[in-house]
Amino acid sequence: MFKTRRNKYSNKKVTIDGHKFDSQAEAKHYYFVLKPALERGEISNLELQPRIRCEINGKKVCDYLADFRYLSKAKIGNQGQIGCQVIEDVKGFKTDIYRLKKKLVEALYPGSVIVEISGTKYRAMTLPEQLPDEQT
Repeated sequence: MFKTRRNKYSNKKVTIDGHKFDSQAEAKHYYFVLKPALERGEISNLELQPRIRCEINGKKVCDYLADFRYLSKAKIGNQGQIGCQVIEDVKGFKTDIYRLKKKLVEALYPGSVIVEISGTKYRAMTLPEQLPDEQT
């Protein structure tokens, strides 16, 4: 007999617009914040679960798997420029590995901004009953 394995952080996977999200908080951030911003033209080139390669002197150290990456026309970058690449992670819990990888990405890609979104921000919000392509 096989038991179904629980998700590591008890997250419920959600599918919206054909995209699978690892948690409801991540799905809500996409649905309520990023999707409308993309439709209004405030952001562009939205990627979901982008893999960012961390390489030093031609040697791969690790990959950083973010939740979202996009270009923002209005966000001010780490070097004071208007408009930059934004990397977002919806976090309920920050592991030591996550903190280390975040610092590594910030050092290797100084023109990018990493934004951490608290998963608790979306607890009171509910997704509509009928979502396109919803699968649980």
